[in-house]
Amino acid sequence: MIDQKPSISIRLRDRQAQKALEHIVLSAGRYRTSSSKERPDLLIVELTDNFEAEFSQIESLLQNNAIGEVFVTAAQHDTALLRQAMRVGAKEFLSLPIDEIEVNNALDAFQKRRKHATVNEQAAHNGKIIHMMGAKGGVGTTTVAVNLAMMLAELKNAGSIAMVDLNTVFGEIPLFLSVKPNYHWGQIAKNMNRLDTTFLLNAMAKHTSGLHILPSPSYLNGHPPATPQMMEQLLTAMKKTFDYIIVDAGLSLEGPALKTIEMSDQVILISLLNLPCLNNTRNLLKSMIGLGTVQEGQIRIVINRYLKNADISLKEAEESIRKEIFWNIPNDYKTSMSAINRGVPLYEVSPRANISKSMAGFTDTLISGGKRKAPKKSWRLFGR
Repeated sequence: MIDQKPSISIRLRDRQAQKALEHIVLSAGRYRTSSSKERPDLLIVELTDNFEAEFSQIESLLQNNAIGEVFVTAAQHDTALLRQAMRVGAKEFLSLPIDEIEVNNALDAFQKRRKHATVNEQAAHNGKIIHMMGAKGGVGTTTVAVNLAMMLAELKNAGSIAMVDLNTVFGEIPLFLSVKPNYHWGQIAKNMNRLDTTFLLNAMAKHTSGLHILPSPSYLNGHPPATPQMMEQLLTAMKKTFDYIIVDAGLSLEGPALKTIEMSDQVILISLLNLPCLNNTRNLLKSMIGLGTVQEGQIRIVINRYLKNADISLKEAEESIRKEIFWNIPNDYKTSMSAINRGVPLYEVSPRANISKSMAGFTDTLISGGKRKAPKKSWRLFGR
């Protein structure tokens, strides 16, 4: 069961004070202590004589979104220290020894701010969904989807990024990024009545880049299959939480995938320059447009593993599928397999490789309105 209670991390020097504060926090049943691997919703920390360095660390944690809010406490309680604590972002300054009434009042205010922030966040957010699918199995859909998501996560102006894996049983996103998720969407499907931003963030695995990942069940026993209604609820909640949601749908054109396509801002269809793939691409285009789930202008064709001397040229491919090819990603088996086997994005294996630069250009073009242009030189990952 996914615990939706706000998580609190308490760091006091005095053991008795630590236990007393933990007792107050947990006694109401509204909170839980955070694990060492998760982002706490609230950090309560005691200042020492080295408070200047501690204020700097607190400010950094808040700026990097590594914590939600922070309360500070200290034996010294003068106006200058209080003012400095508020300046770096602390919401409350608690007295020592611990005062139960003061702590409960501070926690009540914390809860009110959380509820207010959730309402504002849901009203303001309207994230974009990018649906990724392949013309056939083995065309590299997950590779392209994962590296697109990671490129977006590297961009400071892209906002918050999430990935959803629709490949039930065969989902591979956690392997591609060396993450060990605790939950998957099969478990969320059992708790749809609790679905909100806090629930989502607690359920999703978080990569060190900031990318949030919601994997698929690796087996079906006891987990309800995805339905169009479930996907609509899930993606609606995710749009209110994240700026971009990348959906790795594999080959599926069944109900849940069709609902995802219907809700998507862009549909990326991955193909190769061979006859079976191009034939499937043409048929998929006809099917999606014929069903009325997506407009033709929302669909982008991407040729993966592109070779300049291929038997079929890009022009011939466009004539075959009767649609312009949006992007081509060069073939680089060595870099791609190294990235997969190491569980890292392409740019970590070889940032200056053509395949990495092509993925950067592809990402930049997608979020800049779809007009193809050369990759920007300001991408941070190429300046390392």
